[in-house]
Amino acid sequence: MQKSNAVLITGGAGYIGSHTCVCLLQSCFPVIVLDNFCNSNRATLDKIQEISKKTLILIEGDIRDHNLLQSIFKKYSIESVIHLASLKAVGESVSMPLEYFDNNVTGSLILLEEMAKAGVKSLVFSSSATVYGDPTSVPISEEFPLQTLNPYGRSKLMVENILRDIFRADPAWRIALLRYFNPVGAHNSGLIGENPNGKPNNLIPFIAEVAVGKQSELLIFGDDYPTRDGTGVRDYIHVEDLALGHLATLEYLENNRGLISFNLGTGKGYSVFEVIEAFERASQRKIPYRVVSRRGGDIAECYANPNLAKKIMGWQAKLGLDRMCEDAWRWQVNSDAHNKSH
Repeated sequence: MQKSNAVLITGGAGYIGSHTCVCLLQSCFPVIVLDNFCNSNRATLDKIQEISKKTLILIEGDIRDHNLLQSIFKKYSIESVIHLASLKAVGESVSMPLEYFDNNVTGSLILLEEMAKAGVKSLVFSSSATVYGDPTSVPISEEFPLQTLNPYGRSKLMVENILRDIFRADPAWRIALLRYFNPVGAHNSGLIGENPNGKPNNLIPFIAEVAVGKQSELLIFGDDYPTRDGTGVRDYIHVEDLALGHLATLEYLENNRGLISFNLGTGKGYSVFEVIEAFERASQRKIPYRVVSRRGGDIAECYANPNLAKKIMGWQAKLGLDRMCEDAWRWQVNSDAHNKSH
């Protein structure tokens, strides 16, 4: 049954946003997407509607535009906001801190100001496991100390702190801080997936481009970490599981006031070599790689303790590494064929 009040998804045309839109539309939520397409593609919205067989409302614009936000909240009956509109490349944030703070922090402030004016006080905020910095141990649970190593992580932590202050001042708010670990994979239809502009920053999209011949080799940054095979270990979560996490969070906020943080991860870490092997199985291709020296700011191991989300919302990640690689490969082959035909 169609729900009456809409969900506004900022950055809804992006990688996580597009999968979340599909998930919400299939669960009968009316969806409004606000996106400025600085790191996403308009064609994605047609694909979302094709997969879900539902329509959404698209508004092109920026979260820093007060007047636009005001008009959106006036025009539509919006119950909650999923805030995904942020710049997200760690390396880029080091060279462009001003842009990151402007978009991620100022943008969030303006959005929150307009939400408060409109009386819309339910928010799912896309945070990140980077708010834990270099943790003293793993798995990482929600009460670990918060510390950050780069401007991207700091921008997420600043917004988290702003939200904590807003909630202290006005306990009518319902706020969930979702700390994602490493989203990977693509929708199993092969129609939407991660579509980085330029060279991919993330491991699996990069491996996919090597497998398809777009990149000549994968660089592995260090094989001398204190891990089982010397390479960095990360918690990879399938983007479809992550989208279901947003749905579970929205449903939780419908019935609960308060401010709560959830880790969205699988609770299992995979090394770079293990990811390469899984991708070779999925693609039936050999992935050439070269080990180079470590990158500054990288940590040895990072994976979640996701038990709180399971206990409180009944959500847990179900899809494993093989499925993540199979879906990422299908998406890569499809989007490659599409690009060649245009």
